[in-house]
Amino acid sequence: MTILSDPRGTMPMRSGIGEADYGTPKSDSDVLVNVTIDGQSHLVPLGTSIMRAAGEAGCDIPKLCATDSLQPFGSCRMCIVEIDGRKGTPASCTTPVEEGMVVRTQTAKVAKLRKGVMELYISDHPLDCLTCSANGDCELQDMAGVSGLREVRYGIGKNHLDAPTDSSNPYFSFDESKCIVCNRCVRACDEVQGTLALTIEGRGFNSKVSPGGLNFLSSECVSCGACVQACPTATLQEKSVIDLGMPTRTVETTCAYCGVGCSFNAELRGDELIRMVPTKTGGANEGHSCVKGRFAWGYASHNDRVTTPMMREKITDEWRVVSWDEAIQFTATKFKAIQEKYGDNSIGGISSSRCTNEEIFVVQKMVRAAFGNNNIDTCARVCHSPTGYGLSTTFGTSAGTQDFKSVAHSDVIVVIGANPTDAHPVFASRMKRRIRAGAKLIVIDPRKTDLVESAHIKADYHLPLQPGTNVAVINAIAHVIATEGLIDEEFIAERCEPSQFKRWRTFIELPENSPEVASAQSGVPAELIREAARMYAGGNNSAIYYGLGVTEHSQGSTMVMGMANLAMATGNIGRDGVGINPLRGQNNVQGACDMGSFPHELSGYRHVSDNAVREQFEMLWDVKLLPDPGMRIPNMFDNAISGEFRGLFVHGEDIAQSDPNVKHVYGALESMDLVVVQDLFLNETSKFAHVFLPGTSFLEKDGTFTNAERRINRVRPVMAPRNGKQEWQIICEIAQAMGYEMHYENSAQIMDEIAQITPTFKGVSFAMLDEVGSVQWPCNDAAPTGTPIMHVDNFVRGQGQFMETPFVATEERSNRKFPLLLTTGRILSQYNVGAQTRRTKNTTWHTEDLLEIHEADAAMRGIIDGQKIAVTSRIGETILTAHVTERVPAGVVHTTFHHPQSGANVITTEFSDWATNCPEYKVTAVEIRPADSSAPATNTLDEVLAKV
Repeated sequence: MTILSDPRGTMPMRSGIGEADYGTPKSDSDVLVNVTIDGQSHLVPLGTSIMRAAGEAGCDIPKLCATDSLQPFGSCRMCIVEIDGRKGTPASCTTPVEEGMVVRTQTAKVAKLRKGVMELYISDHPLDCLTCSANGDCELQDMAGVSGLREVRYGIGKNHLDAPTDSSNPYFSFDESKCIVCNRCVRACDEVQGTLALTIEGRGFNSKVSPGGLNFLSSECVSCGACVQACPTATLQEKSVIDLGMPTRTVETTCAYCGVGCSFNAELRGDELIRMVPTKTGGANEGHSCVKGRFAWGYASHNDRVTTPMMREKITDEWRVVSWDEAIQFTATKFKAIQEKYGDNSIGGISSSRCTNEEIFVVQKMVRAAFGNNNIDTCARVCHSPTGYGLSTTFGTSAGTQDFKSVAHSDVIVVIGANPTDAHPVFASRMKRRIRAGAKLIVIDPRKTDLVESAHIKADYHLPLQPGTNVAVINAIAHVIATEGLIDEEFIAERCEPSQFKRWRTFIELPENSPEVASAQSGVPAELIREAARMYAGGNNSAIYYGLGVTEHSQGSTMVMGMANLAMATGNIGRDGVGINPLRGQNNVQGACDMGSFPHELSGYRHVSDNAVREQFEMLWDVKLLPDPGMRIPNMFDNAISGEFRGLFVHGEDIAQSDPNVKHVYGALESMDLVVVQDLFLNETSKFAHVFLPGTSFLEKDGTFTNAERRINRVRPVMAPRNGKQEWQIICEIAQAMGYEMHYENSAQIMDEIAQITPTFKGVSFAMLDEVGSVQWPCNDAAPTGTPIMHVDNFVRGQGQFMETPFVATEERSNRKFPLLLTTGRILSQYNVGAQTRRTKNTTWHTEDLLEIHEADAAMRGIIDGQKIAVTSRIGETILTAHVTERVPAGVVHTTFHHPQSGANVITTEFSDWATNCPEYKVTAVEIRPADSSAPATNTLDEVLAKV
């Protein structure tokens, strides 16, 4: 007798390079039942389908409508079996095993029936197998062979062979003539993605898959690829496969877009990438994907890609191509000359949240050891630095508390300042599944995001607060919980610091924190706040998920602490379904923080002033380190303008587009003697650069990313670096040219050093990750395989610390001259500053940044939808296209920042979070007016520079 399981790497393959497909999902039951399949006895978890049990036993049952990413459907009739003691031939996909069951999968009776069913399918299917794009990866073709079908007896009759092909989507086609109406695509759009863009139209012979009666491009389809992955034939097929052929080998790697960190199989034909397929074993995505990760990888081979080093003496000169040796020697010599003239503190670096942990680690090491200062910062400064401050203060560590799977256990979900359906779509699909299963939803956001109301999703409460009033609302929610006896007193007594809690309770019960006061400040009705508070406190498991709409405020850190207070007050910490969960925007922004990219912290969030910690690094690196924090990004800019900061190494960040108040940023960059940019493309920052060092795309990297749930994932090279060097090698060579010996044989050695010196990464290695797939830090002796849920028995800091969070209104307020409040965000098809996605076919959906305006505000100013409008703040002016909508409330306008031409940050201000200097992107007072579309925009680089 065998106990069936599906160990990693030993599963039967659907095709030469595909993953195993057992037809139905795995049962989570711990109860085992004895079942006999084709004469062999097996112990199988209760609830397992006969199909899956047989597949795990090595006896694959034919199937067409079944796939293990979807619930069993039982329509194709190919998976029939015989069961002793039962009449008929039940479908094995919909029939669960039972104790003592005896199953026969290969009898003459079922073979005859399967062959007859297959004959019917083939009678209405094109017989072009040899020239079909799915040849070699077609389940219909496979099942025809398995069933022994050698001829079709039916003559030519009514059929669908002349059905049309829909090629409207830029990434895949829908060949209706090859559709067997198995429903897998429709079910995937429902069960996996949750968009419900597909349906079965018609009845009987006229049944067909339809994207709502439209073509795919015009429909509600979000191009996640779930339908393409589920399709068993060539009906839904990637255009890259149609054009280039079926892939022949695969490399597992990690997506380089948002903070979800999806695992993919990069499928290649020789050295040419054919497609990216999400892996079912991926801890973060479990076989799902979005349009960016699944399809938008073409930027890696775009013609704009720079693959050779370039230099120039002045930023007004033309670039000239140079050798690597010349570029590195010039960079090192110039940096050293600046330090000799202006002092050791006159140069610094900015690390990238798009690069690997290993690359980021060596950048901060170069700054500290070769530059001899702590002037290292990261783009997390402008997004989630308040998360680090707020969560470390209250809980003791600078990261979210849960894994993504945790949301499946939530009874109440609160989404604050986040738009996961656009910015974190794969996690959003998880969340939507839980909401559709019955979880309650509270959305706190100025805009009506898709989670407020969309297909089969409607928030129980939407709190449309005025931008800048987050803290007032979160305090009011806590006030209700405290004053109505909803605090979890037992949790507080066991887990939290009592004197701090007492002070917080006295503070939060003050009348100034009441819903009535908050209503006047935020515009949210007091009773709505009270009802949302009761729902959150009343849930068995209540979870908070938040984004940049929380952190990118002058009170970002205060708001993070306010949410932490709320979770502790209600006992929603330390188990599945609860917690405080930042939805981080970039693929490795968590890792950038983990690796010591802040000027005050070494890797593992240990302060540079800690003598014991610093001595560990000094011994390992053989260099003396400074005990004082270095400059943050805003400090670097200010000191550049004042003449004290003269040289900057910018690693994979376009600060001239992404940072606020670009006039100030331009002035700082123009003031420097040496700006070195390392990136894939010439970007806005490179216009001020003296040296351009070509970087590597994620398809060329060898290392790790750490996602928003602290999951450390391997990034494996799919192809050789197009620039001839790995980025960590370039950094090491600069450090060596400056006189500091820094050398590694490979990136695995860098991770070994990280694990040696960083307690939360103890034991992590490439070999370990290759074996287990991924781990969530902290990894240590107590948790050698990682920690999915944080603070289970105790907080990292010991006892949880409540913090008083008084609401302080931002200085950036609307007034007569600037009566509207601008807030910013992202859109599904684009990513960050758009350097990658703008060089893919994702521009099909988003060709420019639009300004969302409420119809009342538009009518008052004579603005119509699609009109060019001037958007003016006290900082500057830009030109955008109007989109009149009810998604934003009156008095609020919204735009994205994916296109440099839109110049969203030309008008954002200098205000920032009080604790971390995270810019206040989410609140800018503006006025709008119609603009002559033929007039030049006032946000061009030349015009801004002219004003500097």
